[in-house]
Amino acid sequence: MAPFGHLLTAMITPFTSTGEVDYERTWRLARFLVDNGSEGLVVTGTTGESPTLTNDEKVALYRTVVEAVGDKAQIVAGTGTYNTAESVELTRRAAEVGCRGVMAVTPYYSRPPQQGLIEHFTAVADASDLPVLLYNIPGRTGRRIEIDTLARLAEHPRIVAVKDAVGELAFTTNTRLATDEPFAIYSGDDINTLPMMAVGAVGVVSVAAHLAGKQIKAMVEAALAGDLITARGLHLALAPLAGALFLEPNPMPVKAAMNALWEPVGDPRSPLVPASEETVQKIKQALGEVQQR
Repeated sequence: MAPFGHLLTAMITPFTSTGEVDYERTWRLARFLVDNGSEGLVVTGTTGESPTLTNDEKVALYRTVVEAVGDKAQIVAGTGTYNTAESVELTRRAAEVGCRGVMAVTPYYSRPPQQGLIEHFTAVADASDLPVLLYNIPGRTGRRIEIDTLARLAEHPRIVAVKDAVGELAFTTNTRLATDEPFAIYSGDDINTLPMMAVGAVGVVSVAAHLAGKQIKAMVEAALAGDLITARGLHLALAPLAGALFLEPNPMPVKAAMNALWEPVGDPRSPLVPASEETVQKIKQALGEVQQR
């Protein structure tokens, strides 16, 4: 019942020192993430800095990641924008280059009514044969996909899951009650993964998996197996890392951490800026505690 796997990583987008997309580094990053537990990769989502990427850059990133990992992971293209026609076109292009699914965020800024959300997401789902992961993150978009709307959208044969970043366990519970079991719920926040799995989520779309993929995979697998003691221990060990990665706006902290601990992935594009050294040190400290597990 996990159409995209249980652990997906919301990939950062590597840039060169001059601010261009670094496709070679993207290829290596995709392989690295899959080797460290990711069953799926979300490309050009919020963590991938989608608002600052051109559509041609997005499609080139989809193609690069598909070529890098092939059938080893589910490649989910972040095709959602606040423009329905643009989202439809990106979805079609993602299908053409071999992606296995698309993620469609709630249209941001314009704050459409619930009927507008239904029409928008239906248009995206009708644009290709790819399964659709809805992305419910009202803190960034200014509009929540309500429970009744989720239930209606879940009736569409290609709308198969939601990334729930609402941040309310009661909302996740009510989503599970209102939708049939094949409709999958993914945690959209690392800190909430285990609590959400306790009420029916199948896994997580993770930022922290850039740094602790194996430990997050172990936590998810323990939760799925009903081993609460192991899952809880890992959850508590991972919690400081999850918090440190959001001390500043995402993806500033995770990019700075990857620059320090993996390979150069560049600075975020404006209007984001590099994370502070204080944040990087807190991430390093939290990661050190996780690696002792």
